[in-house]
Amino acid sequence: MRPFRLGTTSYILPDEIIPNVEFLGPRVDDIELVLFESDELSNLPDPRTVGRLRELAATHGLTYTVHLPLDADLGDVEEAARRRSVAKCERVIDRLAPVSPVAYLVHFHEDLSPAPAPRPAPEWLAALRRSMEDLLERVADPELLCVETLSYPFGWVDAIVAEMGASICLDVGHVLLAGERVEAYLDRYLPRTRVVHLHGLREGQDHRDLGGLPEGLLSLLLTRLASDPLPERVVTLEVFNRADFEASLAILEGR
Repeated sequence: MRPFRLGTTSYILPDEIIPNVEFLGPRVDDIELVLFESDELSNLPDPRTVGRLRELAATHGLTYTVHLPLDADLGDVEEAARRRSVAKCERVIDRLAPVSPVAYLVHFHEDLSPAPAPRPAPEWLAALRRSMEDLLERVADPELLCVETLSYPFGWVDAIVAEMGASICLDVGHVLLAGERVEAYLDRYLPRTRVVHLHGLREGQDHRDLGGLPEGLLSLLLTRLASDPLPERVVTLEVFNRADFEASLAILEGR
């Protein structure tokens, strides 16, 4: 038995969310609902679709993680724009509340001060803090807000995450792309990590099958997850097509 819930994304089949969940329900424990909402496009589920997601969760024993809109810029230093981004996330949280997500995945898009050595802009950090305070009013438990590791050192934003009582989404592929050591991130952040995004790299492209991970890394990760289990932790195969999903699942099942 795995010491985590195994998940993948709602974009394995080239189809809508429900056909993907119907296909994946018997095969995984959790599905990451990847959502976007802009003036031009939106895949925010309507109430009927949310009801069907609840039915499928009950049928298959599924949980859901919800990726808040990627185009939401919670660190926008222009207050009106920041508020629009927060409102976009709030609409998603409110709409998906009936499926009781185990995590809402949050991106802190970077904003660097102009300097020889990049560093986080203080205004950006202040905007992120205000946005998190706003979003905390929408969730029952601050740990449901799960801030994802991106292309910059997570230490830049860790104080905000810890202060707010939020949790961490440790994205292994993003750590690798940033040239950071995954083991160092596990040492520092694993106890507060609620979700792990797992995917390989091929020819500089992330979100590929697990065969694209550096040798020995998957064994290290699985060992560390077994030594520090959390019943609610989800490991998501964050790939976006069936070939990468099937290959990744086969590699995991062969461990």
